[in-house]
Amino acid sequence: MCEYCGCQALETIDELTHEHDEVVRLISHLRRARQEDGVARMAEVAQEIARVLGPHTHVEEHGLFPALAGDFPDQIAVLEAEHRRIEAMLAEAAGGTTSADPTWPDRLMEAMALLRDHILKEQDGVFPAALANLSTEEWEAVEAARAAVGGALSR
Repeated sequence: MCEYCGCQALETIDELTHEHDEVVRLISHLRRARQEDGVARMAEVAQEIARVLGPHTHVEEHGLFPALAGDFPDQIAVLEAEHRRIEAMLAEAAGGTTSADPTWPDRLMEAMALLRDHILKEQDGVFPAALANLSTEEWEAVEAARAAVGGALSR
């Protein structure tokens, strides 16, 4: 995705970006699952997305977002609200009730469209803002948040 500001030169941002790329790849699998495989496969893919987003969201909400909230409180509040909406939708896949709800595939795809837009906001706004504004201590807090949860992807 984004490569113009140089923020991916930082390992922390590079890892978050790699997770974004994986989520976008998985969203494409959702589209295919909806057309070819049905709701059960969509739920499996949604669970894979949730597995990647779990540690990713932790790093953002316990590392990046607190460091940026003072300067960008409204934007961070919107991003956190989007996290909650996306998490709630993905949690439905883990709950196993998706096949009983005929609206679930449409609602999931709407949430994934939100997630794609959300990723762009982070890559075009949050990551460059972090590069420009975070102190060494704040970057260390971001790295500590990552160390606390690890990551779902191996490099």
